[in-house]
Amino acid sequence: MSNNKESRLASISLLEGRSDEEKRELEKRCRWWRYKANEQILDKDSNDRDVYFVAEGTVQIVNFSMTGREIALARLHSGNFFGELSAIDGQPRSASVVALEDCLLGSLSPQLFIDQIIGHPELAVRVLGRLATIVRSCDERIMDLSTLGAVDRVYRQLLLLADESPVDPGSWLIRNLPTHKAIAAMASTTRETVARSISQLGAGNIVERKGRILYLRDRDRLEKLAGVLEEGFSR
Repeated sequence: MSNNKESRLASISLLEGRSDEEKRELEKRCRWWRYKANEQILDKDSNDRDVYFVAEGTVQIVNFSMTGREIALARLHSGNFFGELSAIDGQPRSASVVALEDCLLGSLSPQLFIDQIIGHPELAVRVLGRLATIVRSCDERIMDLSTLGAVDRVYRQLLLLADESPVDPGSWLIRNLPTHKAIAAMASTTRETVARSISQLGAGNIVERKGRILYLRDRDRLEKLAGVLEEGFSR
């Protein structure tokens, strides 16, 4: 019976194409951890070198400014992984990681991770793709911080968070709208700026909030306000 049980690594995108048996064997070589929402998983500059697989839940990669303001770098949902930089270069952690909700994580030692990459070239290509994504994301963030005001960054973040409605094509909404603090961390600004920006958009009938859902009533106007149309911004 145990051989037929689905591996806790079944949904990990990095391992796509590996057999169920291979995933179960790799699962046995992982250490497993459970974290509660808002619990710290890793600290920046820590010497932990493991690679972590997100089997359940969502984590956030964060950094902090000199004044202690939280800056969100990425959100990783179940099926994702993190920690590959330290496993590859042997350096301390470049950022902190926090659980956004209850999580189940599997950690793999750096040597076992490297062994997997060497033995399975398709994994190496996926890791390279991840690293390329990180570089591009950093480039975009640097450009935004250099050229956009705080309010513009909030507008862009709302556009990035929005999904097209499955029941009303052409309509956009943000389900489970993050807190003002969380959006501020994503946009590298303050909670007050986020609250003021969303309030102004609501007054202009550009967005409408109902509970935890934010409806983008006029996405085109929001794009114009964010100055994204002429830059070829896409969602």
